[in-house]
Amino acid sequence: MVISDKDLYNLLLENQLLTEAELKKVQDLAAKDKNSFYDALLKSDLISDENLGKLIADRLKMPFISLNKVSIPQNLLRIIPETVARTQQTIVVSKTDNQLKIATSRPQNKEFESMLSQKTGQKIEVYFATPRDVKEALNLYKQEIQKTFDDLLKQQVDAAGKSDSEAPVSQIVDTMIEYAYENKASDIHIEPEDKRSLIRFRIDGILHDVLALPRNLHDQVITKIKVLSKLRTDEHLSAQDGKLQIKLKDEDLDVRVSIVPIVDGEKVVLRLLTSRHRQFGLSDLGMSEQEMKRVEEGFTKPFGMILSTGPTGSGKSTSIYAILKILNSREKNIATIEDPVEYDVEGINQIQVNPKTNLTFAEGLRSILRQDPDIIYVGEIRDDETADIAINSAMTGHLVLSTLHTNDAATALPRLIDMGIEPFLVASTVNIIIAQRLIRKICEKCKASYTQTFEEVTKVFPPDLIKKHFGDVQTLRVYHGTGCAVCHSTGYSGRIGIFEVLKISEEIKKLITQKADSDTIAKKAILEGMTTMMEDGLDKIQLGVTTLEEVIRVTKET
Repeated sequence: MVISDKDLYNLLLENQLLTEAELKKVQDLAAKDKNSFYDALLKSDLISDENLGKLIADRLKMPFISLNKVSIPQNLLRIIPETVARTQQTIVVSKTDNQLKIATSRPQNKEFESMLSQKTGQKIEVYFATPRDVKEALNLYKQEIQKTFDDLLKQQVDAAGKSDSEAPVSQIVDTMIEYAYENKASDIHIEPEDKRSLIRFRIDGILHDVLALPRNLHDQVITKIKVLSKLRTDEHLSAQDGKLQIKLKDEDLDVRVSIVPIVDGEKVVLRLLTSRHRQFGLSDLGMSEQEMKRVEEGFTKPFGMILSTGPTGSGKSTSIYAILKILNSREKNIATIEDPVEYDVEGINQIQVNPKTNLTFAEGLRSILRQDPDIIYVGEIRDDETADIAINSAMTGHLVLSTLHTNDAATALPRLIDMGIEPFLVASTVNIIIAQRLIRKICEKCKASYTQTFEEVTKVFPPDLIKKHFGDVQTLRVYHGTGCAVCHSTGYSGRIGIFEVLKISEEIKKLITQKADSDTIAKKAILEGMTTMMEDGLDKIQLGVTTLEEVIRVTKET
């Protein structure tokens, strides 16, 4: 790091950004993980990467740049070759007739700056960027070779078509997974059709057609995936689930495999369990400071229940993992029962549900309670039995975290009562309920503003909420992405959460014991300061993070 751990420690203390107790905790975490103090700070989620970068840049008396907020044209990447850019942790940001603006996480390298100035004949202006930010920006080099990936796959497919050549199936599978990883896909779908095998990637929650393989290659690809994930290669009529690992440059990538027989053959879905998601803190996920304080009040209690609610794919597990990351310490015994175990977390005892051995959520939870746990994570409350054990665990001195499928935070309370839990037990055990959805972020590289009339927007959002967020105006300034190579012409790049956090106050406890409906509870929570998901979405529209259409898509009633 550009400043020593000791200097960074003192800098945070001098600026009163963290207390001495918090900094000592970070030091212990760094020692335990054999990591730098800087990395431990980010892992502990006590300060954002951007704020840390601004602080360091100020100490270095350098201008700071947040690379995810600027557009870097592809032609500028050629000024510094990729291998040099990665070695020097430096990227060219912009260029004028006589000046080159670079961003780096290693600003003391005057020799490199001098060499670059001589090579280009221009004055070099240096900005400080955080190591995490530079690493993400360097992936732009990959954007330039996306066509090469397609060409490589075509060459492999052509080679497979030759009678004297064995199909390079291993290369096809490896390239497919690496390409998906570089494009930040969460899933790969391999679907058999009548005359082809269709490869689709889920990027930012939306499926994109990527490649079509010849139909005769489909079965070979499926067999290779079965071999890698230790599944039966002679079974074609039953569903199979497994896991494989691919060694990439940045990490050993875990891939969850699901194979099901459909009319045209076997379909495979590969879920990429990248460590990128494990680095997320609550602020990275899009939670506001006010909401984070409410959540913190919930998980700093030694017992009770924290619930995360929303449909499948809304980021519930990622939010729970972000909380577990904060709670994880040597003094606490944390155990989980999950289906499936998404990420292996050091220091946490994780159990995989296995119906074949009768290891259900309920049975696993009973076993965990005999293991002297402090904190328990139940992957999902699916039935009355699991709900009953989880609630009783929360009553008897354990902090219990779990997820539930409901549309909003308030609906989770009547849902628990419907599962046979007494209202007074629900009222006395639940601390916090987090409801969330994932929305796509506007691509920073092609973001543009436009105007919408007040009347147009009131067709989908309540007028009072629009006035609250945009003021009493007739024309609203909003944003969208025009589409570029970086975002695959979608206008979106990356995702962020919209949240509502319901704190169980004394008044809400009374409503629960009176078996009030979810609408009544929600109204009371709003009066007590809860921000709804729609309001949080409007906040992010007003800030230019996302679009009107995206918030409508995820908040509309289904």
